[in-house]
Amino acid sequence: MRSMIHDATTVNKGRKDRKTNMEIKKPYAIVQYNKFIKDIDRAYQYLSYYSVLNKTVKWSKKVVLYLLNCVLFNAFFVYRTLNTKRVKYKNFLHEVGRSCISEVQNRSESNSEDLHLPEKGA
Repeated sequence: MRSMIHDATTVNKGRKDRKTNMEIKKPYAIVQYNKFIKDIDRAYQYLSYYSVLNKTVKWSKKVVLYLLNCVLFNAFFVYRTLNTKRVKYKNFLHEVGRSCISEVQNRSESNSEDLHLPEKGA
């Protein structure tokens, strides 16, 4: 395995081989990889559950939608980390969607009030 940020040091894992009774050593890069791959796999798992991608969408739109999907998952992860209340990913997506829709409705209502249409007969 190649790594640009890790050197070739090895780390004792605290276990011994059954046959040789020697301590098992692993490269530090492998230890770090195994430590963080679980979070990456979990992120891909969440993104696959409620994906916004569509098979018929052009590749450029697909990239933007994938990035939006990643942003939503990162926001969910931060929200879940900062709050003690456990929220499911699906419920979080619904709340984000509802708040976006209500924001657009509020803006359109305020814009229609700002327009001064001339009255008939004036």
